Amino acid sequence: MAHVAELIRHTVPTMHPAGIPFVAGPAAVAVLARRHRWIRTPATALALASATFFRHPTRVPPVVAGAVVAPADGEITIVDETVPPVDLGLGDQPLPRVSTFLSVFDVHVQRAPVAGEVVSVVHTPGQFLSADLPAASIDNERVSMRIRTSTGSGDAAIDVGVVQIAGLIARRIVCERAVGDRVELGETYGLIRFGSRVDVYLPAGTVPTVLVGQRAVGAETVLATLDAPVST
Repeated sequence: MAHVAELIRHTVPTMHPAGIPFVAGPAAVAVLARRHRWIRTPATALALASATFFRHPTRVPPVVAGAVVAPADGEITIVDETVPPVDLGLGDQPLPRVSTFLSVFDVHVQRAPVAGEVVSVVHTPGQFLSADLPAASIDNERVSMRIRTSTGSGDAAIDVGVVQIAGLIARRIVCERAVGDRVELGETYGLIRFGSRVDVYLPAGTVPTVLVGQRAVGAETVLATLDAPVST
């Protein structure tokens, strides 16, 4: 039985604490209305759907010097260069950007793309346009976090920006880190519910290693390598 329990623990992902109210509520209704199938069945389905949405699987970041990993599961929808949002404080020159779109079926926790110190966290109110539109990076509700890290081959401090962007359905962005906190590569730091996008802004000259349409796995897919920039 202990072996079976261990197999289940490794197969069934844990749930992010933010999902507890969304699961506990309908689960309680299902229990209280267990003799009324027309209530019990949809309540049980809602509890299971919520548990699935808030799943928090274990991930193993790559052992690659200077790796920038995907901050979320989803589809790579934009790989370009653009001026970052002013709230990131990364200047007014275009920087490489990689955008990951999360559908309601994707894991919705966010993970630190690099290890380092959080030097800024800014919440910006905005609209709730479809998160896969390019304009969403500027017009939508978002939380921008800047992380100061170093390259894989030296000690020079550089900044990487990661932006949680709300979407059509998403109405709540959770960022669990504050200025001065330390984050590790691939560490969970936040959550967006329900349907969203996460942008990563890389240092000038960095070449992304992913393509539009590619599926990203949070904390494991390498978006770029910081110790191999190309001068611009």
